[in-house]
Amino acid sequence: MAPRKRTNAQLYETMRDAIAYMRAHEKDRPSPADVARAVGMSPSRFAHAFSKWIGISPKRFLSHLTHERAKVLIATSSNVLSASHKTGLSGPGRLHTLLVEHTGASPGEYMRGDIAIRYGIHSSPFGYCAIGITDRGICKISFLENESDARARQEIKRVWPHATLVRDDDATAACTKKIFAKKSGAKGLRLFVGGTNFQVQVWKALLEIPEGHIVRYADIAKHIGRPRAVRAVGTAIGANPIAYLIPCHRVLTSGGYIGGYRWRPKRKETILAWEAARH
Repeated sequence: MAPRKRTNAQLYETMRDAIAYMRAHEKDRPSPADVARAVGMSPSRFAHAFSKWIGISPKRFLSHLTHERAKVLIATSSNVLSASHKTGLSGPGRLHTLLVEHTGASPGEYMRGDIAIRYGIHSSPFGYCAIGITDRGICKISFLENESDARARQEIKRVWPHATLVRDDDATAACTKKIFAKKSGAKGLRLFVGGTNFQVQVWKALLEIPEGHIVRYADIAKHIGRPRAVRAVGTAIGANPIAYLIPCHRVLTSGGYIGGYRWRPKRKETILAWEAARH
């Protein structure tokens, strides 16, 4: 009997565990076969699944997985963020800003209960996710540990407490597919968020970070002209209502570590590995 095909969410869990094993045993230089055994797969099946999911072979990925490389990437990314600010629309960091249109919610819209949000739960390359949309754009993306409707509603209500929620998986399915597409990505999508002026300023800065790059909280603080507000920047990043599209996962602590992540550090590590491999 042929093995059952894994869903995106199940495949994510396997790849998450594989990458965690690679990082934990980096100094031992594990082989792809070692990693395959650690996640309970045959070497051939693991190699095929890993290459399909992340875009490169396990062997090639292992060769790039070093702490020294991460430190170099941080330094390079900081320069890229600075350059994008100076060069405007021609800078590489503007790519994501051009693909995702940001629309802010007024205080009145945020507080009134007349905003209707359609939401759905879908399997993504990084586990289950809940997505909320309005007529003005995507207003919420959260990663979930399972397909819990109650948890999805709770996540949305935490940001939009007065909104009317309607479960509509059909309405959000196409949007989900576009968000996680490997080629076209988020082109043409709009974001609809509500927050303080400072929070929105930080979230806009996150959109400047190109895929495959990582920066520190201090880099974001400097980028928005508030170099002493590192802690406040961290708080604003933690309040990011739209996972993945507003890439808070591309920001590390001042020491260059993964640090806290609302949707679990291992998921952040996996997303970064997935993006780095594609670049």
